[in-house]
Amino acid sequence: MRLVLFDVDGTLLDSAALIHACMCDAFADFGLPPPRPEASRAIIGLTLDRAIARVLDREIDDQVNALTVRYKEVWLDNVGKPELQSPFFPGMLDLIHDLAGRDDLLLGMVTGKSRRGVVRLLDQYGLHAHFVTSRTADDCPSKPHPAMVLECCSETGMAAYDTVVIGDTSYDMEMARSAGALAIGVSWGYHPVDALRASGAGAIAPDAGAIPSLVETLLPRG
Repeated sequence: MRLVLFDVDGTLLDSAALIHACMCDAFADFGLPPPRPEASRAIIGLTLDRAIARVLDREIDDQVNALTVRYKEVWLDNVGKPELQSPFFPGMLDLIHDLAGRDDLLLGMVTGKSRRGVVRLLDQYGLHAHFVTSRTADDCPSKPHPAMVLECCSETGMAAYDTVVIGDTSYDMEMARSAGALAIGVSWGYHPVDALRASGAGAIAPDAGAIPSLVETLLPRG
């Protein structure tokens, strides 16, 4: 048995437009200039307070905490707008269905999303039974801290060396490496492929169809 842990934003879902819109709306409410799109993309994967602090290039303080609360309110307003939907990247929903049907793999999520955001996603696509474990920004310290991976391993009884993290950012790769797990980077996400390799990716998936064989290469069946 192997444990496959998926990041969500930038790996499963293309959520950059929604996240950037929420950042811009929240910042505007505080009289702050909107972040550049590339700045919003660069922080996807971190917990929200750390992400906002990084965009502002400062430590977490009272204003960052207030912006975090406002972002969550704005997210509720924006998440249902047709122009701000977060579709699955090509092939990823089918991949989840296929991998969840195998008897030699367990699937989990490790994400900077809130627990509410994860539940909404699982409800929307009927995926609750596909993921046996998950950790969110509400449960653990921000990536690249290894807690998300280690807690998923503990919950499922899996060893970190039998676990692979699939993600699109250097935060995912560093988290996996710190936990003693393996990592697969995806080429379609929000951090450059070179950054994924430099931060610990054992392989890079050019598309969803490549992921099963890369899992087998990094975690051969025992």
